[in-house]
Amino acid sequence: MHHRRGHERAATDSGPGTEADRPRPGPAGPAPSLRPAGGRGPLGGARAALERLRRAWDRPLTAYYLILGGGLLLTVLGLVMVFSSSQITALAQGLPSTYYFRKQLLAVAIGGALMLVASRLSVRRLRALARPLLVASVVLMALVQVPGVGMEIKGNRNWLSLGGPFQLQPSEFGKLALVLWGADVLARMVERGTLDRWKHLLVPLVPVALLLLGLIMLGGDMGTAMILVAVLFGLLWLAGAPTRLFAGTLAVAGLMTALLIATSPNRMSRLECLGATDPGRNDQCWQALHGIYALASGGWFGSGLGASVEKWGELPEAHTDFIFAITGEELGLAGTLSVLALFAALGYAGIRVAGRTEDPFVRFAAGGVTTWITAQFVINIGAVLGLLPIAGVPLPLFSYGGSALLPTMFAVGMLISFARSGPGARAALAARGPGVMTRTMRRIAGRRPSGKR
Repeated sequence: MHHRRGHERAATDSGPGTEADRPRPGPAGPAPSLRPAGGRGPLGGARAALERLRRAWDRPLTAYYLILGGGLLLTVLGLVMVFSSSQITALAQGLPSTYYFRKQLLAVAIGGALMLVASRLSVRRLRALARPLLVASVVLMALVQVPGVGMEIKGNRNWLSLGGPFQLQPSEFGKLALVLWGADVLARMVERGTLDRWKHLLVPLVPVALLLLGLIMLGGDMGTAMILVAVLFGLLWLAGAPTRLFAGTLAVAGLMTALLIATSPNRMSRLECLGATDPGRNDQCWQALHGIYALASGGWFGSGLGASVEKWGELPEAHTDFIFAITGEELGLAGTLSVLALFAALGYAGIRVAGRTEDPFVRFAAGGVTTWITAQFVINIGAVLGLLPIAGVPLPLFSYGGSALLPTMFAVGMLISFARSGPGARAALAARGPGVMTRTMRRIAGRRPSGKR
């Protein structure tokens, strides 16, 4: 009896047991795969990411956000750099260290209001503004040449005194006037069906542009004249002007430029400073050379905000024409590439707005503004890098100077208005409902007791 019970325990411990106690083999099939979920390998994941990026880039509001964000970031970063680069200049002139910063801050506040107004104006109202702005610009530019009324600053007679420390440069508003008026004239030609006749294309647009150029050149400001020529070429290109017209106009412009340079010792000296490696005779290349020094000493991430050496009297116009060099010295290659990326985004968005609209005025105006900002940006940075002669033009939205900042911010506001007026953009903005600030205020009000609302 005892032996039988021991045999049963042995059978229970070592035997197969019941069906429920037996381990069941897994289902037959291939070995588990090491590929990511969804059946895609690394190449497939990269393609999916690129596809998502492409779809996000093609959204209707992409241009709107690029213009708004790029314009505001450039303005704010420029305000910071004006504060950093202008302190030593102000102290050397016996002024408070924040003198130029406070003036630029006031200009940014006024320019922000102008940008907001322009972003809310309809195309019809912008077209109605074209002729009055052109007439006002011509009158003010003519007043500059009246003795006792105009002011001469650093060899150029292009300024009007507004009283106290404030001056106005009407030629900066002439750029905006040419863009608006030229876009309106070309849009009327499209509406009448006469744009294909090159004589009609030349007669209203080119003479007015030449009038503005003549008034600018009377004051000796060749840099602004170059930008105006670039705007004219941009408008003619968008209008589909024939190649022979471009070739003839370019030849005439080249001859006039060569004549103006050859007859001015100051302009000849600037041309001789291209790629300069020493200050030259009478230190004529001092500014160009120290601009390169500032960029070269910045390294990858710069010496730190406010730690520039060149702004201590070595680099002239550190807070205006050569503010990009101080940016490279204090913020390094990372800072300068960020500025270049913001301008590239702004230029791309402007081209995108001009290329996707069906309104001829919007196409010409957006293309004109983009040409204006891009040409001025290239001329300024090309001079700082020693690739172009120093033309004395500020970096758009970045350099010190309210006369240049105000019309540029108004022009950026126009681009914002055009970007949000497209059918897809209007629908996307309408689907978002009230703005973030409005929704936040409503949530705050909803948390309060009803008697305290």
